[in-house]
Amino acid sequence: MNKLYFGDNLDILKSLHKEHPKGFIDLIYIDPPFNSKRNYNVLFEAVELNDTKAQKEAFADTWSNVSYIDTLNEILELNKNIYDFLRALDKISTSKASVSYLTTMTIRIIYMHRLLKDTGSFYLHCDPTMSHYLKMICDLIFGWNSFQNEIIWLRTTNTGSSKAIANKFSSDTDTILYYVKSPKFVFNKIYKEYGKDYFERFKFEDEKGHYRWQAMKTYSSDKLKELESTNRLRYSKNGKPEYKQYVETLKGVSLNNLWSDIFHINPMASERLGYPTQKPEALLERIINASSNEGDLVADFFCGCGTTIAVAQKLKRDWIGVDISHLAVKLMVNRLVNSFGETVNKTFEIFGFPKDIDSAKELAENTSGGRLKFEEWIVEVMLHGVLNENRTQMGYDGYFTFDVQGDKHIGMIEVKSGNATPNHLNHFIKTVESNNGHIGIFVCFEKQIKNSMLKIAKDEGYYSEAMFGNHYPKIQIISVENLMKGENILVPVSTKTTFKAAPKEIKKSNQGKLDLT
Repeated sequence: MNKLYFGDNLDILKSLHKEHPKGFIDLIYIDPPFNSKRNYNVLFEAVELNDTKAQKEAFADTWSNVSYIDTLNEILELNKNIYDFLRALDKISTSKASVSYLTTMTIRIIYMHRLLKDTGSFYLHCDPTMSHYLKMICDLIFGWNSFQNEIIWLRTTNTGSSKAIANKFSSDTDTILYYVKSPKFVFNKIYKEYGKDYFERFKFEDEKGHYRWQAMKTYSSDKLKELESTNRLRYSKNGKPEYKQYVETLKGVSLNNLWSDIFHINPMASERLGYPTQKPEALLERIINASSNEGDLVADFFCGCGTTIAVAQKLKRDWIGVDISHLAVKLMVNRLVNSFGETVNKTFEIFGFPKDIDSAKELAENTSGGRLKFEEWIVEVMLHGVLNENRTQMGYDGYFTFDVQGDKHIGMIEVKSGNATPNHLNHFIKTVESNNGHIGIFVCFEKQIKNSMLKIAKDEGYYSEAMFGNHYPKIQIISVENLMKGENILVPVSTKTTFKAAPKEIKKSNQGKLDLT
């Protein structure tokens, strides 16, 4: 069973290490946030509301705000050489933000190294601002003799007005550091196709196909006898042996560490989901094919929009995905379902979301702690909406949109984690009206729902869909318990969704909806 985790990857790494102290992962690829001082956002499609941006911040670079001293002390217990290296950086003019970032990354890479099998490989995607520091850290963790390649990925070309006016060479590449756990590592050689001009060299043809005479650099007497017996040997004017090399026997050009044939995802690409740091699937296909086999376990502990796990699924690998953003986890789930059909939900488990009503109540009662608040879980995970960043106590917590004959209509969401009263409901109804909402969804625990509240909601009447004449309750009260049982809110079927859809890999089935609880 594949596993998708919501939470801090360090906690998950430590937990997995306790379960598998000898290592159990075949391949780890990570594309962590660079030390860039910018926010990373999950972008939404066709979701807008007055004074609300059509995006939800997934996570921000917070390395400079992290207290890294405790982590440094923890590293001291694990690897004194790395501790000394980071402390040396801390004492010189290296910025505190950089040291904090490197400390945050180091503790995680230490545990990733421990989780690899002896045959395992590790790929770290980074940019030039930190790659030199990260390489030294990886050398200290894996051992310098475990370093395989510094892969240079030409992700884009020298175009664009900003690049044209910049007083420097344009920055068009990323760095991918490739390490292995031991000399027993798995590696499947990758070949690129020859250019068309190359095949013009094969001017001769016999019953076996097109061929050329190729000089033999090394050979044995047995090999010469074998070639001669099959009429594939001749000698040049200077007496050097040559053999028939057939086109069909060629595998291609052996891939080197300069990857210039995979381009970044253009704005119109079908696989583009709107995630700013999204990597092309072709990049992950190359890495996964090179360093794992079918049935192997692939892990990504900075999963983002889930390119690694989507490609692993396609290439018949098992996988583990981790992200600290619940929105990213939701995006990954949607991507898997859109790509592989509803039956994919039977192939993986989700950890970190409430799985029963008791854990939901615990989350509601402890909403001040942790990254996943109760309201966020209801709005974004259970109802597939967008959180209202400007919500107030008597306002609304989130919204969703649905498309009716080309017009965008708004559904508004109010979530009560504690007490819910008829007065709260009446205030929400006024909020829906004042914001020109078309449908209102009021969510609370079952024991909070009173008959008077049901009557208030019913008195608000219906939203009518003109095209088909369907009627939907304008104000709907739904319990957390029923949401967790799979009950749906009543809204028109929309051709537009909050998350952008990934391209299909296989035909979808007619199985039920994915259970995120």
